[in-house]
Amino acid sequence: MTDITTSGDLAGRAALVTGASLGIGYAIAAELLRRGASVTITGRKPEQLATAVDTLVADAAGGDKGRVLGIAGNAGSAQSREEAVTRTVEAFGSLDILINNAGINPVYGPLMNADLDAVRKIFDVNVVAALGFVQLAHKAWMGEHGGSVVNIASVGGLRSTGVIAAYGASKAALIRLTEELAAELGPAIRVNAVAPAVVKTKFATALYEADEEGVAAAYPLKRLGEPEDVASVVGFLVSDAAGWVTGETVRIDGGALASGKLG
Repeated sequence: MTDITTSGDLAGRAALVTGASLGIGYAIAAELLRRGASVTITGRKPEQLATAVDTLVADAAGGDKGRVLGIAGNAGSAQSREEAVTRTVEAFGSLDILINNAGINPVYGPLMNADLDAVRKIFDVNVVAALGFVQLAHKAWMGEHGGSVVNIASVGGLRSTGVIAAYGASKAALIRLTEELAAELGPAIRVNAVAPAVVKTKFATALYEADEEGVAAAYPLKRLGEPEDVASVVGFLVSDAAGWVTGETVRIDGGALASGKLG
């Protein structure tokens, strides 16, 4: 059987994965590289980003430094977004795949206790910046040549949790944004989203570190997600195998919502 992660089905395509120094973004970048794409990753911390680039080159790009580009910057900055898109097209000659993974969650708890400036920042990075990246990718390449966009949402955008209320509201907006963009940009550009539950990353540590076994026990599959669980689905969504899939949000949650135990 052919290993799809090394099948080369994305060869000749260029991808931009935001917020990809660690965790889910890094795993997605590695997945796309193994499938043959060239990949730009962004991150806020230059040293961490440089380490991620070196590791991706060695582990996923077969040592080919020309297939991995790292661009430091904040997704919430219009200048950083412009640089990432422009340099990707300059380096690889196209921008066929956009993964809006960058996201923040500086506040926990119910909305009645939420600092409004923090809520504005969450929506600016998690929603407005994602739209900004799509607009730039459309202008720079996809509008004329087509492409595929995947937004990294959350099960918190599908059902209230009471724990990550502002973040969940922003991800609900991102899911709606996905549907609006899919309707607006078809047929040449497909736009989908994935909605993970708790994945074992530094970003989500606060949600499981006190009792990982207890948190995992609530899931029908009895484990938390791994970044690779999300990456493999994203790899499918940007491939030709998903050529008739757009406007979709795929839950990757170990059965959490099916069991009714989220929140």
